Amino acid sequence: MTTRWLTPEEQRAWRAYIAASRLLEDAIDRQLQQEGGMPHLFYTVLANLSEAPDRRLRMTDLAETLKITRSRLTYVVTRLERDGLVRRENCRWDKRGSLAVLTDEGMAVLERTAPGHVEAVRTALFDRLTPEQVGQLEEICTGVARGLQGEGAESGAGDVPWRRRSSCSP
Repeated sequence: MTTRWLTPEEQRAWRAYIAASRLLEDAIDRQLQQEGGMPHLFYTVLANLSEAPDRRLRMTDLAETLKITRSRLTYVVTRLERDGLVRRENCRWDKRGSLAVLTDEGMAVLERTAPGHVEAVRTALFDRLTPEQVGQLEEICTGVARGLQGEGAESGAGDVPWRRRSSCSP
């Protein structure tokens, strides 16, 4: 099999993507740590629960939405539970499942933190783009995500994070 090396243009684009994504995540994470005392992933869990009906989601559905493993979500929800921001409930229609529920305290933290978070996202990303580039960014990211999630076994769809078994399992 022949290696399909990146062209110089692809290499520059790849390195620019890596630099931008790491710097963006760092900027957002720092802002949320300073203003909300939590990392970006924790904030994202709270935000997604706030948008769900009755502020509750099945843990497996939340992992899929966040594009993370179920074990990582379990860790995050456990930490948020300890802080009183989220609680878990048994799923009435699936005895094996559980729900993550945003508490009133979690909603208050989210409402207090959201304005600074939105400003950080706007300053770090959207203020640097034209309206046309915003549309292009959405199109590019949607296409990449769609391709990685894919349909069917040949696309690797079974290997998305929320369907993976923990690497620690026997």
